[in-house]
Amino acid sequence: MTQFDMSGRVALITGSSRGIGKAIAEEMAANGAKVVISSRKLDACRSVADAINERHGEGTAIAVAASLSDKAALQALVDETRRAFRHIDALVCNAATNPYYGPMSGISDEQFAKVLTNNIVANNWLIQMVAPEMAERRDGAIIVVSSIGGLIGSSVIGAYNISKAADLQLVRNLAVEFGQSGVRVNAIAPGVIRTDFAKAIWSDPAAEDAIRQATPLCRIGEPDEIAGAAVFLASQASRYMTGQTLVVDGGVTIGGRA
Repeated sequence: MTQFDMSGRVALITGSSRGIGKAIAEEMAANGAKVVISSRKLDACRSVADAINERHGEGTAIAVAASLSDKAALQALVDETRRAFRHIDALVCNAATNPYYGPMSGISDEQFAKVLTNNIVANNWLIQMVAPEMAERRDGAIIVVSSIGGLIGSSVIGAYNISKAADLQLVRNLAVEFGQSGVRVNAIAPGVIRTDFAKAIWSDPAAEDAIRQATPLCRIGEPDEIAGAAVFLASQASRYMTGQTLVVDGGVTIGGRA
């Protein structure tokens, strides 16, 4: 057994039917965890859960659909996880929304509210649903998948970046609140990762080349390169780490090639 072993632990991962969330679920299952696959579409969740069960044994994964903007649906997600696995050891708030590209002057109130609700408020909902149980056991890891957008400004995805910056402060605040109960709260801030969510950024060859030019590692990241960071934060390997943001961006934010 290593510090990264997650045998006997249960991880609930939102937005895990594809992209980063899916890679996190697969890697956690590979390290022994039971995983809950969740997104808006049940069929997509079942497909991922079935593949994990085939690879790691029946009962390793279950699929539960839930919409981020529906608090009752999120509570049902937590309740179903407990029914299936009895407890939750790790919560990964990965799902997010970005319905608008352009300057802040052009975003509608409805679009802005959707970004803030799905990317910040829903994370707090889920955390408050899960953390009391963790605190009672004095053991638990909460991970919010933020973005390097929370560390920089943008004329195109400003609302998204605002929400991701707020997530980083949410993590710091809740780490202080839950620390005395043994519950750790950390964030991951990925750079540009080759997912459908970020396709608008990297799908154009010229745009991808610009990203490579600005990245010290000279390439776009892959989903499984975020998954390892999530296993670290969910496992005993990071047991003395809380309130922190782990930046995984190929070096973009150090500005070495810009």
